[in-house]
Amino acid sequence: MDVIAILTASPNPQVYWRVMKKRLKDEGNETVTNCNGLKMTAADGKQRMTDVADTEQLLRLIQSIPSPKAEPFKRWLAKVGYERLEEIANPELAAKRTRAIYEQKGYS
Repeated sequence: MDVIAILTASPNPQVYWRVMKKRLKDEGNETVTNCNGLKMTAADGKQRMTDVADTEQLLRLIQSIPSPKAEPFKRWLAKVGYERLEEIANPELAAKRTRAIYEQKGYS
């Protein structure tokens, strides 16, 4: 719900998540099936079951959110996916990318 609250203009992210979760399940999307419940402390101090997601699940959910705020993430995911496909075709590109990352981090 935190991600939905940030990426949508929904006045009620809980309802948005519930509706989105049902829609994705109906479409056969397994991402929401894999979002497990975890007891977490709510704002009122009580322990409540909360849907949680790992990084891959979260990125898949962001792809399903129709919102202008989600578009930069979707463009980034498409760009990274394209770059990885290019690296599969030409492994030298992966080596250059890795070298650039190491240099940015200050490694020799």
